[in-house]
Amino acid sequence: MKHGANIYKYASQIGCKANEIIDFSSNINSYHPPLNITPTNNMLAKYPDTHYSSLKKSIAKKHQIKKSQIALYNGATSAIFELFKTFKKKKTYLYAPLYGEYEKAVQDKSKIVKINRFKNLYTKPEKGSVVVFVNPSTPDASHYDLIKLFSIWKKQKCTVVLDESFLEFENLKSLRNQINSYNKLYIIQSFTKFYSCGGVRIGAIFSHKSNILKLKTPMWNLSSFDAEFLKERLQDKKFDKQSRKLHKRHKKELLRSLKESKLFSKIYKSDSNFVMVKSKKSKEIFEHLLHHKILVRTCGSFDFLTNDYLRFAVKDSNAHNKLTEALKSFH
Repeated sequence: MKHGANIYKYASQIGCKANEIIDFSSNINSYHPPLNITPTNNMLAKYPDTHYSSLKKSIAKKHQIKKSQIALYNGATSAIFELFKTFKKKKTYLYAPLYGEYEKAVQDKSKIVKINRFKNLYTKPEKGSVVVFVNPSTPDASHYDLIKLFSIWKKQKCTVVLDESFLEFENLKSLRNQINSYNKLYIIQSFTKFYSCGGVRIGAIFSHKSNILKLKTPMWNLSSFDAEFLKERLQDKKFDKQSRKLHKRHKKELLRSLKESKLFSKIYKSDSNFVMVKSKKSKEIFEHLLHHKILVRTCGSFDFLTNDYLRFAVKDSNAHNKLTEALKSFH
């Protein structure tokens, strides 16, 4: 399994509808407040503002940066690919395991060096190279204090690509405040995860103003509805508080379900909205859960991991209850 959220493939495989599958492979916020916006003919017929000024203003306020430090894309994956086009043939260090699209985005695959962050975290990269780090990481959901690493990267004059797409769930510390002081820093931000909108594709690059000006951002790469949706979510003062409150409760439910099943030799500490586990019977557990219309993420496609590892996203109480029952029936 190279990505989560492929419910359509597995629904076809077991002969059910996609909406019948409980998708623990997709790490999207399970809090979905009612929408207060409706597409109108005016919204659909008019071209959006090419600069997305109103949305950038909301993002800048929320993330305490300037509008000039934001580039918007049709999802974080698009942002990654567009950014890597500008790096050309630089040697690229990937702190793995990490999101698989980073490797795909590197223009010259012969220039990739993979650092096993479980064992060799402080390996010194080559001067002037590109380094890529996801924090909190995937699939293990570890949050790293990057002070020492960032110091190494700066001394080596590295271009730093830091993916902070999962920070918001536990309100963790960002390095956005380093954008002005280190102009080789690029932060990738997905708005899909925390803002609960896998179907609304919005991602961003946060960087020094001079870097943003050099990026070739496609014109009208967001729909008017996408922009209005995210602006509303960002301005919803209750959303963050309610999300984190439910996340805390639901995460406890998930961890309890996993622990009480006694099926896993290790349950990894999580700093985000998903949990990685290990079991010699992971393949059988995966198939058993799929038979119960529950999809989880296998981790064999991640560097330095095998299919002994599974990842479970935090869902709602109903989903956790069904997972608990399914795990209990595993023999």
